[in-house]
Amino acid sequence: MAKTSPAQFVRQVRQEILKISWATRRETGTATLTVFVMVTIAALFFLVVDMVLSSGVQLVLGLGG
Repeated sequence: MAKTSPAQFVRQVRQEILKISWATRRETGTATLTVFVMVTIAALFFLVVDMVLSSGVQLVLGLGG
């Protein structure tokens, strides 16, 4: 494997940075909103599942009063 000089390495890094396609402000906002909505849906789903399972266990074990 050939060694790369520090100057050549920096040039290669700059070339690769120019290839990056950055997301627009609108795309970033849409992705962020989508993540928050999906996290909220998942949290509500697991809350309901937890409540159902908790009620079921309390009913089976007779701890529900």
